[in-house]
Amino acid sequence: MALVYLGLGTNIGNKRKNMVTAAALLAERAGDVLSLSSFYETEPWGFASENTFLNAALELETDCSPMELLRLTQQIEREMGRTQKSDGSYHDRIIDIDILLYGNEVVHHEDLVVPHPLMQQRLFVMQPLAEIAPSLVHPVLQKSMYDLYMDLLDGEDSEVK
Repeated sequence: MALVYLGLGTNIGNKRKNMVTAAALLAERAGDVLSLSSFYETEPWGFASENTFLNAALELETDCSPMELLRLTQQIEREMGRTQKSDGSYHDRIIDIDILLYGNEVVHHEDLVVPHPLMQQRLFVMQPLAEIAPSLVHPVLQKSMYDLYMDLLDGEDSEVK
């Protein structure tokens, strides 16, 4: 069994329902959901949209391999109505499920990089992750989620939502 951390995000449709549905499907198909952060309303990152996001982090205990988990999360995204995955450009989405951390593993595959390579740059990832796993240490950066979150706040000029 592996302890995995996922990022959830949605900015179209019934956002609260999208988050709850994604968490329920993950619990049903991937393993035991041990923790779900608060939902955070955030501005879009990397693209312009009039729709704000809801973001959260989820702690999951799973026996899926990293690649099996990736396939499962992508299947859930498609079933919930996601039509396109980010290809370097970002879009409005009904649900986005990112594998942030998979135990202490470092994965470099053409379809999956873990730890998520941009997580420490994204307040909408680090704030909910620091809420549910503040002392968890990033396996590459060797800093806790709380410290990575505080590093982002120290560099932030805008208000945290």
